[in-house]
Amino acid sequence: MSYMKKYEEWLMGPHFDEETKKELLSIRNDEKEIEERFYRELEFGTGGLRGIIGAGTNRINKYNVRKATQGFANYILREVTGAKGKGAVIAFDSRHKSPEFALEAAKVLAGNGIKAYVFESLRSTPQLSFSVRELGAAGGIVITASHNPPEYNGYKVYGEDGGQLVPKYANMIIEEIKEIKDYGTIKYLDEQEAKAKGLLHIIGEEMDKKYIDMVKSLSLRKDMIEEIENLKVIYTPLHGTGAMPVKRVLTEVGFKNFFAVEEQELPDSNFSTVESPNPEEHKAFDMAIKLAEEVGGDIIIGTDPDCDRVGAVIKSREGKYQVLTGNQTGALLIRYILSSMESIPENSVIIKTIVTSELGSKIAEDYGVEIINTLTGFKFIGEKIREFEEKRNKNFIMGYEESYGYLVGTEVRDKDAVVSSLLIAEMAAYYKSKEMNLLDALEDLYREYGYYKEGLESIVLKGKEGLEKIGVIMEAFRNNPPLEVCGTKMEIIRDYLKGTEKFIIEGKERELDLPKSNVIHFTLQDGSWFAVRPSGTEPKLKIYFSVVGDSEDKADSKLNMIKKHILKIIDGIE
Repeated sequence: MSYMKKYEEWLMGPHFDEETKKELLSIRNDEKEIEERFYRELEFGTGGLRGIIGAGTNRINKYNVRKATQGFANYILREVTGAKGKGAVIAFDSRHKSPEFALEAAKVLAGNGIKAYVFESLRSTPQLSFSVRELGAAGGIVITASHNPPEYNGYKVYGEDGGQLVPKYANMIIEEIKEIKDYGTIKYLDEQEAKAKGLLHIIGEEMDKKYIDMVKSLSLRKDMIEEIENLKVIYTPLHGTGAMPVKRVLTEVGFKNFFAVEEQELPDSNFSTVESPNPEEHKAFDMAIKLAEEVGGDIIIGTDPDCDRVGAVIKSREGKYQVLTGNQTGALLIRYILSSMESIPENSVIIKTIVTSELGSKIAEDYGVEIINTLTGFKFIGEKIREFEEKRNKNFIMGYEESYGYLVGTEVRDKDAVVSSLLIAEMAAYYKSKEMNLLDALEDLYREYGYYKEGLESIVLKGKEGLEKIGVIMEAFRNNPPLEVCGTKMEIIRDYLKGTEKFIIEGKERELDLPKSNVIHFTLQDGSWFAVRPSGTEPKLKIYFSVVGDSEDKADSKLNMIKKHILKIIDGIE
């Protein structure tokens, strides 16, 4: 069906309200905008929907939320025994339309006879994961677009284990959604009827306490009372869901010198004090750094809107504040956690993604802990935890990825910035007791294992043309890969979409033991590597880089040269 025909169907259809039709009438003379909104269905990416809020098949709106929820309802009714009674949990963040979309999802679940547990107000993604497990629910939904710009919202689905659904199961939902040809066939109850039938339950403080108690139980050094009391922690939730749980956890375990950035503490759907509500962006910490300078803060912690990612900023000995990368924080946590354990159980495992630094691997190896790589996306780490439980063959210690996501413990099955904030602050207190800060600890790691430096370049390519351009670039790297970069020969090319690993020098090839994904990973003979992949949540091409050198200057120089080389190749792709 053409995009214009779809547009007319929405404009004239009986299932769309007057507000939606008014919005569509406002673009009737803008064919390019109509095409952008209707040229495709909004697709499941990393675990669900994510898109710009607005009317249209390629937008996030209450109709697409209802459609997705009907597909999810069909899936759990078929796949989960007793799904109606077990119900599903729904959480939402501070974004535009999040409470409304959460209620829409609950009404569709109720229309299908499935009990819906909806949080009374905004809650974090990790608490959603925890609550699915705690309530023994058939699944969960969280309304969030994570760290995307304010015009976005999204919809993520979780299985009964509390983990995001991996492609095998997400594809089942996609197939269910495709079968819905008419919005009028979606089952739906209004709010009052759903409550009257016992199909809509509001949850809050009782579940909060259970989650907070669980997080506090993961503290590794409860005896560091004096050090914890003296550490000055600055915290910003970047207008998101982290304000309550992070503040509550840190103060309850004993952090007395806790300072929240007031201007960013309250929810704000426009994220008006930052260019991007993303702790990966250094500018997101500007206000927190200003506060830290005023009060002499030792460490700054910032979480994204749904509080699954966390970034840390450390005060150097020179008094300047330096933002740690996700890879650096991950390596520091591995050393801190493993060195804090009285004994490390046999068959212990740390999981990371294929685009995460190898520094953590080297540290884990020294402690006799196995490192397992997964595809990008925390759902694959959650899948591994479930596999370990079923086979009873591994002891999960930690999972992490370079994009500021970490998980310790197994009560949550997604990255958890609340747990991570506690452990990062506790780690900072521990090193302060040794008259060190986290930058000193990081320098120790570099001296021991080499100077690992990583970089990420994101090329924004919006709309239909952008999507096509990303496809052209990926095919160019796939069909005509560089065999030498900055004078260093290529050693291994891993194409995760084809499922192949090519050893260039030996001329050998073998199959990869990972699910298919549109990622190409290139390893050079000196151990440097880069990888290219389309973002699963934003209109971007992502290029990851990693090098190791025997000094910081040499590593920085090598990283910059490889970046320039690869970006020049991309610029030349027609």
